[in-house]
Amino acid sequence: MRTNPHILEINTRAWLKRLEAKHGHAFTLENIPEQFLDTMQAMGFDALWLMGVWKQSPKAVEIARASQDIQNQVRAIKPDFNPDDITASPYAVYDYEVDDAFGGNKALQAFRERLKARGISLLLDFVGNHMAIDCPAVEQDPDLFVNSGTAEPAHHKDWFFKTQKGIFIAHGRDPYFAPWTDTAQLNYFNPNTREYMLNNLRRVAALCDGVRCDMAMLTMSKVHRDIWWEFIGSTLPKREFWSEALETIREENPEFTFIAEVYWGLEWEVQELGFDYTYDKILYDRLRFSSPQDIKGHLGAEHLYQMRSMRFTANHDEEESLKAFGREKSLAASTIIATLPGARLFHLFQLLGRPARMPIQYVQDWFAKDEEVFAYYQKLLSIVSSPAFHGGQWSLRDVQPEGDGSCCNILSWQWKQMKTGKVIVINYSDAPAKCRMSLKGVCGGEVTEEFSGNKIALSDEVKAQGVVLELKPFESKIFTFQV
Repeated sequence: MRTNPHILEINTRAWLKRLEAKHGHAFTLENIPEQFLDTMQAMGFDALWLMGVWKQSPKAVEIARASQDIQNQVRAIKPDFNPDDITASPYAVYDYEVDDAFGGNKALQAFRERLKARGISLLLDFVGNHMAIDCPAVEQDPDLFVNSGTAEPAHHKDWFFKTQKGIFIAHGRDPYFAPWTDTAQLNYFNPNTREYMLNNLRRVAALCDGVRCDMAMLTMSKVHRDIWWEFIGSTLPKREFWSEALETIREENPEFTFIAEVYWGLEWEVQELGFDYTYDKILYDRLRFSSPQDIKGHLGAEHLYQMRSMRFTANHDEEESLKAFGREKSLAASTIIATLPGARLFHLFQLLGRPARMPIQYVQDWFAKDEEVFAYYQKLLSIVSSPAFHGGQWSLRDVQPEGDGSCCNILSWQWKQMKTGKVIVINYSDAPAKCRMSLKGVCGGEVTEEFSGNKIALSDEVKAQGVVLELKPFESKIFTFQV
């Protein structure tokens, strides 16, 4: 993948159902239309993250269909939905084999070869914290999981379920939320668990070019101990699981990519364990809720941290960007993340203009494609596929005030590579804004604004005084020039 890669996330099951509705016949990974791959390549994607390809848990299907919360989320968007179109969470993994509905491992391997021929890497999920409640290991080797033996736990009984053999095993959980009742919590203080999950990771790594590791911080030893100490003890293992696992996989495949979903300010620690990229949820939250000054403050972090951050304005866990941000703000936010250092993540349904997020367990996620939104992303991704955004040097810029104080709402940065320069200027507010942009150091006879194609002639006066920019609410401009 290029430096600062573009990654496309796809909810595999919902995507194949959408293709089926469009073309009138079922699809597996073996017969994906050539047109889709051509479009991905033309839009400049470096990697495809196929979310949710693993074998489904029958029990997780039952739990999802019985969930009033999931039903209510679907009903709010599609009142006449069929409950049979609710299926298991992709994060209750029954087994690390590609689901038969997608054509199995063989179909995935064929699809991977087609991607490879276009220079596109394949990313898959690895769920380190837990397995499905009914995965074979639950009955075969319950000590791989956090458990209280045959004695029902004295506290937090709702955190546990009872196996057929009478063992009480904990559900996977984030300490700030209720347990995931379709999962069984792995015990990383047991060396056998580490070996079991390392072998699973090897199986996954043989099928793809990289993994997105779900809730990676839950597997860190101190976090794991703080959540489960009364069942697993407090003596920390000598090494972090992730350090050992990443080292092992990279001995076999040095180019393998590791992406971590991580929160709670632990991003740098997880990067230090060897991950290539970590979620930048802080930037997402600031783009959605904070001021341009707060956003700029976050972008002043250490450069290596920036390069290892994965930026996004949508993914399967977050509300759809059009609804979360509003239409114009969502496109401005996406322009921000597309022009920053680090990995740049987009969701297929985001590009197609999905108006609101459906639960990932609902497979018939049909909505009309928003042609205007899709055209914007096509243009944006074409612009940021320029080599300067992938091999150049990035730095923040300041803009100068012009007549009023509205320039405080303008964000700006630049990329420089050899003789090419790019300056990004974004009014990240719901009111017009004005500023003066310096053109010192610019060579050549003109500057081109990429979205509009408009050109600014570089007279001596313009070079000396800069150019006044008037930006509409949430308007973005990307300038290209010679340096």
